Amino acid sequence: MKAGPLRRLRRPAWADQEPSWTDAKPGLITAALRRALERPTGGWFVIAGSREVRPGRAFGRVVAGRELVAWRDEAGELHVGPGACPHLGAPLCDAPVDRGRLVCRWHGLALGPDGRPGWRPLPAYDDGVLAWVRLDDEDPTDAPVLGPRPPAERSIPAVATTIGRCEPEDVIANRLDPWHGAWFHPYSFTALRVLSAPPVDCPPAEDRFLVEVTFTVGRNLGVPVHAEFTCPDARTITMEIVDGEGAGSVVETHATPLRPGPDGLPRTAVIEAVVAHSDRPGFVHARRVAAALRPLMRRAARRLWRDDIAYAERRYELRSRS
Repeated sequence: MKAGPLRRLRRPAWADQEPSWTDAKPGLITAALRRALERPTGGWFVIAGSREVRPGRAFGRVVAGRELVAWRDEAGELHVGPGACPHLGAPLCDAPVDRGRLVCRWHGLALGPDGRPGWRPLPAYDDGVLAWVRLDDEDPTDAPVLGPRPPAERSIPAVATTIGRCEPEDVIANRLDPWHGAWFHPYSFTALRVLSAPPVDCPPAEDRFLVEVTFTVGRNLGVPVHAEFTCPDARTITMEIVDGEGAGSVVETHATPLRPGPDGLPRTAVIEAVVAHSDRPGFVHARRVAAALRPLMRRAARRLWRDDIAYAERRYELRSRS
């Protein structure tokens, strides 16, 4: 029988931690970000969590400056199209869905998966956790580039969204700085040590960060793990637990550009998918109460991003000054 996952913490006071700034070399982080931004996306953007696009209801979001609407047909298949009605431009984000078609609330124009002149659906993809749309025509792929995930039938997914005044690269840069974890998020992490970081001239096979960290549970208990950070595409970074409790669990951070806000600054949606997994027999019971666990998982993710979005926004501010 496996030992319990919790370990008693003996951590120093926050100010007595070993400083990490000498290891968090700006050139190393910049090089990792440059390589990440060069990775192909196939033209795909995350629009929302799969569960946010519900049967019978439209879901609206602006992605990369384009107003979009997502909905499901009678078979539950995901569709995404332009968010303005081709008749007189009415918003379709609040359009009722009837027999698999959007029905414009202004004049009753029905718009289905086959489209009509002047209004054509876009390629869409539902991976069971996230809903995607393909916008770019340059080097398009049939499906998004996905990183590692545990088996769907033995995991619990939850998706949280935070919006910040920054660009996608600022979000990815935040995640490519694992050294800030125990300092900036002492309520969640302790004993964080970067075991290996990719060199500036890193070959693709070694382009990852390997981190040893303890997730804190209350003041005196924690769960030690080893986690790996990789970038499957230019707007995504994945953290996978590769050793320890919950091995196979992942946290996918997707940065989706929206459109500038009233202040003229860019807006980016951080759409984070937490996919929890465990080989412990008791995890079967956890899956049975997944509906109760998902709000807790989303709340934990939003708490981290409350701080991390400030990091990303500060980075954008400094970049925009230069």
